[in-house]
Amino acid sequence: MKRLNAWLIRLRAAGVLGVGVLLACAGFYLSAVAPAERELAAQRLAAERLRTRSPHQPASADGRGEQLRRFYGLFPPVETLTDQLEQLYGIARGAQLELSHGEYRLEKRNAGLWSYRVVLPVRGTYPQIRGFVASVLKAMPVASVDGLRFERKRAVDTQIDAQVRLTIHFRPGEDADAR
Repeated sequence: MKRLNAWLIRLRAAGVLGVGVLLACAGFYLSAVAPAERELAAQRLAAERLRTRSPHQPASADGRGEQLRRFYGLFPPVETLTDQLEQLYGIARGAQLELSHGEYRLEKRNAGLWSYRVVLPVRGTYPQIRGFVASVLKAMPVASVDGLRFERKRAVDTQIDAQVRLTIHFRPGEDADAR
């Protein structure tokens, strides 16, 4: 202890302040600068790895065309339209719904899928109509529900008049390319 006191007396105030600053700098280096240097080295290594990797190669046009053909292959050809409608009517019969005359319209496009719009006025109970719509969506994944409208004449009626708007999607027929 006597040696430390003698040493401090010899350094005087300026020397003691200098030693304090040196100790503070060492602490700052160990707590802030050294971890930042390690982080910088890790970032440089990661950047170097990214530079050496092969660049992203976009899919070729042929690959996209094949993907598009596979996608269209998921949809039935328009020649199966009557089969799809029969399946729709079968689901309605299974739900014990009364089908009135409907509206049907085929929308042909120059490119892409064709849409067959179906508007069906139906009469039945709410659970029957709900079951019909659920069954159509489950059995016919190429169909989509565009709209539902429910109407009840009186509050005590169990029968509901409803309008179900569906779209069934088809891929164009083989002869469509000639058009």
